[in-house]
Amino acid sequence: MIIGGCWLGECHYVTEGNYYALNMMHLCKKLLEYAGLESERLRIEWISAAEGTRFAEVMNDFAAQLQELGPVGNGNGTNGISAKLEEIQQLVPYIKLTKKDKLAIRLDKESDYDQLYTREEVEEIFTNVVSYYIDPEKCQACMICARKCPVDGISGGKNKIHVIDQDSCIRCGTCLQVCPQKFEAVIEVKGREVPNPIPEEKRTIVRKKAGTGAE
Repeated sequence: MIIGGCWLGECHYVTEGNYYALNMMHLCKKLLEYAGLESERLRIEWISAAEGTRFAEVMNDFAAQLQELGPVGNGNGTNGISAKLEEIQQLVPYIKLTKKDKLAIRLDKESDYDQLYTREEVEEIFTNVVSYYIDPEKCQACMICARKCPVDGISGGKNKIHVIDQDSCIRCGTCLQVCPQKFEAVIEVKGREVPNPIPEEKRTIVRKKAGTGAE
């Protein structure tokens, strides 16, 4: 993949997204290496709208580079690579969240970005992935976490114990932040498997009626 943008310092928009793209591209190169792909398969180039000749030269050069690299996997199969890419894809929001401060860095020299991320740093992301789990013994079905979840990844309702869908969860930690302190039902899980969710038939909370002791 090749990314083209305006030359640094010449963007007409106040966002100056080319600096962010340059930073993100270097992180993505390390992610490609983690997946078992050559980082040279991703490239960023600065080309203005008036540089048609340069655009053609860059594209021809990149096409030649890809031809030299050969097919993905170099004939050894892509199953392992595909699995790693799926893992990365699922964790993109989490990666952007954990690296948001670094992604916001703007360096003076373009060459300085080359050392911004390390392979070990990227591997640590996947080694220490944080997950969240709602303790069914503590959940009071207040629905606060379910309403605040940015991806609607928490199921539940009134008097129904909440459950986090681990496949939908982007690991932003919002549920942990908004769970009332008096409940402390949301647990941060790191370095171990997330407990299985409570069976559907056991999710209903039967409350006692005030002043009667009856259910």
